[in-house]
Amino acid sequence: MRKNTHQKIILVDDNKSSLMMGKAILEKYYKVYALPSAERMFEFINHITPTLILLDIEMPGMNGYDAITILKGNKHYAEIPVIFVTSRSSESDEYKGLSHGAIDYITKPFSEALLLQRIENHLLIESQKASLQAYNDNLLKMVNDKMHQVFGLQNAIITTVAELVEFRDNTTGCHISRTQKYIERMVNQLISDGVYADELVTWDMEPVLSSSQLHDVGKIAISDTILNKPGKLTHEEFEIMKTHVQKGVDAIEKMESFGHFGSFLEYAKAFAGSHHEKWDGSGYPIGLKRQEIPLEGRIMAISDVYDALISVRPYKKAFSYEEAARIIIEGSGKHFDPLLVGVFSQLSGDFALIAQIHKDCPCDKMIA
Repeated sequence: MRKNTHQKIILVDDNKSSLMMGKAILEKYYKVYALPSAERMFEFINHITPTLILLDIEMPGMNGYDAITILKGNKHYAEIPVIFVTSRSSESDEYKGLSHGAIDYITKPFSEALLLQRIENHLLIESQKASLQAYNDNLLKMVNDKMHQVFGLQNAIITTVAELVEFRDNTTGCHISRTQKYIERMVNQLISDGVYADELVTWDMEPVLSSSQLHDVGKIAISDTILNKPGKLTHEEFEIMKTHVQKGVDAIEKMESFGHFGSFLEYAKAFAGSHHEKWDGSGYPIGLKRQEIPLEGRIMAISDVYDALISVRPYKKAFSYEEAARIIIEGSGKHFDPLLVGVFSQLSGDFALIAQIHKDCPCDKMIA
């Protein structure tokens, strides 16, 4: 056995002769700190973390059982392996020592060979545990890194698809990026206020926000003559325009058929399929009402309508931020979820600020 000063052993015993004998045996191979009491041990480990503690049980003041209970209850010391070294030799004493969290139980007087072999065995186990933990940590990091790469690629593809929709619908000018910002602000406030907390606590915000970009993806299947008509749509044209909701759901379901995307496409389908439903059941495509409408759709409905109101369209002028907020609030209980409107009323100034900040963005320049 070679001397290893990297492995530090604390030996705690109130019996001076046992303490010196133990130190003499161990210091041939390890860095050893011999301490006369548990109280002194706790002062010591604030400065040096040992690889192993050899702890006597019967000591004046704090005994070994009390000391190991404190060690195992402290997150800084709980993982330090402890071996009881004691003159108690009954089976019940050994069981009690192990049940307190000790990894072994050595009776005194001990033989040098037995003491060293048991310590070496336990240090080898601890070393193997540390190596396995390091391997697991590294493996987890590799998996997380790969997941971030996949999510980054997925998000880039989704953003590109969403921008293609905007390029075709050249009247909306960065509507998608603004609605994403509105949703983020509203969800944060809902969480803060405890509104729909039971549902929101299950949401993974990264894919929620990213998937919201697909709420109008079905417009990519709508004819340019309708999508970019310089005027109000006829009834027949509007009925065709309304089909963008189901076309969007169909497109997302097609994506789902290619593999597992976790909750991402479930969120996307909820946004795409329900953001034109209305609280009173008068919306489309199904006529869902109240909480039959997914929460994603109810939140998007407010964000979507607000942004449409403040934007210029071929058939209307842009409403002011104040007018848009008033229309949203007046739609409470009819078009919109009253609880969400209550939160929106607190945030109308934030929505206006988001709209101002993202008024001129790369999408607008590219479309122009």
